[in-house]
Amino acid sequence: MNAAETRALLLALNSAHARGQRAAIATVVGVHGSAYRREGTRMLVLDDGAQVCMLSGGCLEAEVVEVALDVIRTGRPSLTHYDLSEDATWGLGIGCGGSVDVRVERVDPGDPVSAAWLHALAQGEKAALVVPLDAVDGERLLVTPAGTHGALRPALHDFALAQAGARLTHLEPRAATLSAPDGTPVFIDVSTPPPQLVLYGAGHDAMPLSAQAHALGYDVHVIDPRGAYLTPGRFPGATLHPLAPEELAAFTPGARAHLIIMNHHLDRDRVCLQHALQSGAPYVGVLGPRSRALDLLSTPEAEGVTFTAAQLARLRSPVGLRLGAEAPEEVALSILAELMAWRRGYDGSFLSGHAGRIHDAPTHPAAPLPVHPAPGTP
Repeated sequence: MNAAETRALLLALNSAHARGQRAAIATVVGVHGSAYRREGTRMLVLDDGAQVCMLSGGCLEAEVVEVALDVIRTGRPSLTHYDLSEDATWGLGIGCGGSVDVRVERVDPGDPVSAAWLHALAQGEKAALVVPLDAVDGERLLVTPAGTHGALRPALHDFALAQAGARLTHLEPRAATLSAPDGTPVFIDVSTPPPQLVLYGAGHDAMPLSAQAHALGYDVHVIDPRGAYLTPGRFPGATLHPLAPEELAAFTPGARAHLIIMNHHLDRDRVCLQHALQSGAPYVGVLGPRSRALDLLSTPEAEGVTFTAAQLARLRSPVGLRLGAEAPEEVALSILAELMAWRRGYDGSFLSGHAGRIHDAPTHPAAPLPVHPAPGTP
């Protein structure tokens, strides 16, 4: 579930509580075979039957709302298995060929663990919520870098603490249901800071990239020395940094940052690329042909600046997927499509003809960009 969906869900939840409405959150805790969404997808259901966000393409929502209304009335959590296969006799018979498990729990604003979890989601803080799927009495454990909230039965505590802590060390942690040593199914949900997108350059083509990224939940930052270009009207929702090339040291990208060089100015791009590669950010993309990125690397090297193999391995050029993009909005789509595939471990290929699970990720890492290509290399 991306940051934009989480933001919409929490906004609706806060509004409902301000009106005195009760609510429940339905969460996908298990996926078997093919399904529309993955573990960790959430949907908010209000006591009048209204819903925010989706667990599927519209297949499950009506059924889940009915379950959620009962959970809101009784306060008892529910775990329901939904069969989506075409030949289901008593199931939904939707034809997706898989099944999902959905847990529904009433939101209790006075519960300290729930309050801490919702705060972590709202602030984009690292946290992992561990819930035994056989629990009926609110048993759960919230793990954060600063400590824990709540408690689990002794047989699960050490396992849950270790698994949650390990997930928080991942660059892109995902929710999952695991089997504890005693066989108890344990669901681990995760909260992480939104991914950061840094655009070096505030030109016309940066505007749709910033807007589309913001809509997808990215924390967007735009760097440019030209004040006339760097305005909230051009980049709504983005953080703006009026920095000249020699001032870039004042900005430090985050650990999950994705950096795109798109000044359309060779000298600025060279300095920005050097700053990006030396920042430690895991993803650095350069707009334009591969030959331009090689040229941007050659001048710093001639001046005695060298880049390590690890730094060059993080460089993506040309940036974006091969979609035939031409207009700025299409180029933005191409870049964000690559970012999504890269972040989640996919290769960006066609789904048509894929016979396995859609969400299986056959990763094919890109080769590092050579500083000195062989003669004839495009």
